[in-house]
Amino acid sequence: TEEAEKLDIPFQFNPVVSKIENLDFDKLRVKTGEALAISSILQLHSLLALDDDASRRRSPLPSNNSNAIQLQKILQMNPNTRCDLVEKDMVHGYSPSPDSASASASASSSPGSSSAPMKSESFLNALWGISPKIMVVTEQDFNHNSSNLMDRLLESLNSYAALFDCLECTVSRASLDRMKIEKMLLGEEIKNIVACEGAERRERHEKMDKWIQRLDSSGFANVPLSRQGVTQAMRFLENYGCNGYRMREENGCVIIYWQDRTLFSVTAWRSRR
Repeated sequence: TEEAEKLDIPFQFNPVVSKIENLDFDKLRVKTGEALAISSILQLHSLLALDDDASRRRSPLPSNNSNAIQLQKILQMNPNTRCDLVEKDMVHGYSPSPDSASASASASSSPGSSSAPMKSESFLNALWGISPKIMVVTEQDFNHNSSNLMDRLLESLNSYAALFDCLECTVSRASLDRMKIEKMLLGEEIKNIVACEGAERRERHEKMDKWIQRLDSSGFANVPLSRQGVTQAMRFLENYGCNGYRMREENGCVIIYWQDRTLFSVTAWRSRR
């Protein structure tokens, strides 16, 4: 608002307080002739649970007994064996899960296909329908959307280890804010990723390339982030005084790292007409 006043540009900011799946587009107060900008921060991934729930209703999957057996085996391992398992995964890397592949395939289907649209697809189509001049999407750059418990567990160990490590290096252990973040935010996310299935598993983070596929198939065109904006962000990280954070541009998008581990992706879009 302050920047708009300096430039003498009429500007109004409307925060949207709603669960994303319950968002009523008719109540967004979008006015004809206005230049609409949307900022979505760590929100879109929760739609993937509804996609999975719809898929299960159309073609029921086997029960989760296999995941329960896997979890039991993991808990029965001695700590050294679990550590070896994690180290092996970090050495050999992480391969995309079948869930992620099927999600991108469903997102790539055209809006006019004969099958009923998935929840994320219909939501993105509705966003496209209000013709934003710019939409900035920030999401966790992890792969936590596998139906296989072992894949989710290993990926969570690697990604949340990076998040806890950056907290350890930047925030005092005595900080109440840090305690709240670890318990009420990160702890709840980990529990949801590992222990929940179906529509209850809402923390289904995916890599940036999956979101690019979804947004592109929903009629959005990627917009390179401005050089000035990226420079300001990098300067902010430098002034923060912590060498662990890094930023890298990839095809007009920005990835935020802790050391060599990706944390978040930032992309910009506009409606393609």
